[in-house]
Amino acid sequence: MRDNFSTNINNIPRDLKTVIDSEQVDFIVKGKRNHPIKNGMSLLVFTLFWNVIVIAILISLINPIFKKKEVNSIPEGIAKMDGLDTLFPIVFLVFFLIIGVALLLWAVVMLFQKGGYFVGTENRLIKYRKGTIEVNDWEQFSGNIEIKNKGRYGNLELELRTGKFTSSKNGARKFQPDIIYISQIKNVFDIEKKCRLRIQEHDPNPPLKSGNRF
Repeated sequence: MRDNFSTNINNIPRDLKTVIDSEQVDFIVKGKRNHPIKNGMSLLVFTLFWNVIVIAILISLINPIFKKKEVNSIPEGIAKMDGLDTLFPIVFLVFFLIIGVALLLWAVVMLFQKGGYFVGTENRLIKYRKGTIEVNDWEQFSGNIEIKNKGRYGNLELELRTGKFTSSKNGARKFQPDIIYISQIKNVFDIEKKCRLRIQEHDPNPPLKSGNRF
């Protein structure tokens, strides 16, 4: 791991060197992607489905306006609409279409956006990308790590203790943790081991050893 540090330290941006300062460095890697492919593909499929549905409904509303007659495939209630009654749902759907297009563009960005540098030190994980620096102390991580490797490159998903609650269909609330993605990196297994070790060292609530009593 130390060799990985020595071959990369001279190639990283000056601002990142300043943030690292004199801390002990465990690793320095640069991700080929800023987001995992699966996240971009999932959003792409969802937005395509969203936009197809919205466009189909828009066409069903707009066609009668130009044809000036009922279309059998259109529900009777919609076919009889005209004037302001038709304008409101059209404007409403156009708004949803704009959202869908924006999400589609973001999905494309996620698929092609290049990654940044990740630096693991004795106390924290530092991410640097295009002048933006994000820092998370190791104690902020829960210790749940997902690792995927394919060929020379792999992905890491590091779960944080922070997140948000989401509601399910049955009304139950589920905690959705924040995730830090380190995508398309070399030596993924070595990086995972070092991250896990540091997280365990900085765990604010370490498990009690057998034999400990209050």
